[in-house]
Amino acid sequence: MDWRDHGILLSVRRHGESSAIVEVFTEAHGRHAGVVRGGAGRRLAPILQPGAQIDVTWRARLEEHLGSFTVEPIRSRAAAAMSGRLALAGLNAVTALLSFCLPEREPHGPLYLRSERLLDLLGQDDIWPLAYLNWEKALLQELGFGLDLTRCAVTGAETDLAFVSPRTGRAVSRAGAGEWASRLLPLPPCLRGEGPAPDAEILQALTTTGHFLEHRVAPALGNRPLPSARARFVETLSREMQ
Repeated sequence: MDWRDHGILLSVRRHGESSAIVEVFTEAHGRHAGVVRGGAGRRLAPILQPGAQIDVTWRARLEEHLGSFTVEPIRSRAAAAMSGRLALAGLNAVTALLSFCLPEREPHGPLYLRSERLLDLLGQDDIWPLAYLNWEKALLQELGFGLDLTRCAVTGAETDLAFVSPRTGRAVSRAGAGEWASRLLPLPPCLRGEGPAPDAEILQALTTTGHFLEHRVAPALGNRPLPSARARFVETLSREMQ
């Protein structure tokens, strides 16, 4: 069994004296793991950094085996990731969530392309937070927990939408919310792709997407806690605003 693809390196862990087990999110083969011989050595270790774009060839005797990767670099994102705290925290959040959320060996082509484009924006702190928010929305959609923000779930109105139901993920207008407003999640305009999207508004929106990651996605995956890298990214964004 063998195949060749390109992908985003999600994680690396040492295996034996000189090898490494890497996890890659590939376009055609999804999240896939394999052993890289010499992956912990001086030649390959600088290449095998989370977020790197790599060309991989996977081989195994049987499809269900872990198998081995041969890796060739396409481009590194290390310099962009180290350009500032927000870039590094963002990279860690993206790779951790992909590793956490995606089933093994199941292709998610559209999400792969969005993830690649997002990581190519690393270091551009003026546009990164909104790009990341839109990526989290796409991640929820890909996993079957997409938000319906087109009209009010109570009145059917398409205007004055200000909240999201924490139970259904549907929008709620101010009139529809009534006395239940305090129990609903915020729906800032940027979550619907409207307005200038200041960072304070993006933080509000990340509260909403984070609720569904924590209370819908995580339980569906066996009630494992969300990766702490996601919370650290939100905290870093909040600090950068101050």
